[in-house]
Amino acid sequence: MIKLIAIDLDGTLLNDEKEITDKTEAVLKEAKRRGVKVVLCTGRPLLGIARYLDQLGLRADGDYGITYNGGLVQKTDTGDVLSEKVLTKEDLVSLYGLSQRLNVPMNFIDLERVYTPAPPEGRPSLYGDIMKALPFVETTIDDLPEDIKINKALFCTDQPILDEAIRHIPDAFFDKYTMMKSRPILLEILNKEVDKGKGLQALGVSLGIKREEMMALGDQENDLAMIHFAGLGVAMGNAIDEVKKAAQFITKTNLEDGVAYAVEKFVLNASTG
Repeated sequence: MIKLIAIDLDGTLLNDEKEITDKTEAVLKEAKRRGVKVVLCTGRPLLGIARYLDQLGLRADGDYGITYNGGLVQKTDTGDVLSEKVLTKEDLVSLYGLSQRLNVPMNFIDLERVYTPAPPEGRPSLYGDIMKALPFVETTIDDLPEDIKINKALFCTDQPILDEAIRHIPDAFFDKYTMMKSRPILLEILNKEVDKGKGLQALGVSLGIKREEMMALGDQENDLAMIHFAGLGVAMGNAIDEVKKAAQFITKTNLEDGVAYAVEKFVLNASTG
């Protein structure tokens, strides 16, 4: 029996207009009414998913969100933190040096703001086109306090430039950090102990919900860990091939209410039949 549904946002819960359809909203509200935990799992901060939490009625005591790709597990009503894994200033020094060698811009984020150190000449970050929930502040690495806690760093630039840069990242960085693309133009860099699967695991331990009682739905590389972790991994019809190969079920696309289709099949109908 599914007790928790973990859902990615872009390309999964949201259609191409970044909206939750009436059909999907109704299905997820019905799942919650029946006592199933509905958990949004995203690379965004909590503020970046506020309107979707409000739309789905996921702001009550007992509602949770997995943000920063699993780096933060929070109560959505208070923001209280259940689990947090961060990057240090030492990490930022190393990663910023890497970004300069690769000739790509870097941003990094805490709970309140997006930091923008100087990009390579002619290579401004595209992250402002994506992140609208947090303010951007210019900074230098040297100006950062020694005890700063950063939830994630990222490289955001045109896809051909980013893909070429990724091919030149030394293996040592992949060994030290979790690195994954969440969009064609966005590489996210997190503490090695961070991915959506580990975030889901931490929440399950807190709630006493086993992985066999979880369903996870996603479409991109950063969803793979939770697709693997959950007892039932569901790939969207529009998912990349790696996610489809990892999943136990492929649902309809995000333009065809694929989330609603899977939840009805495995949660609502299963619980009544």
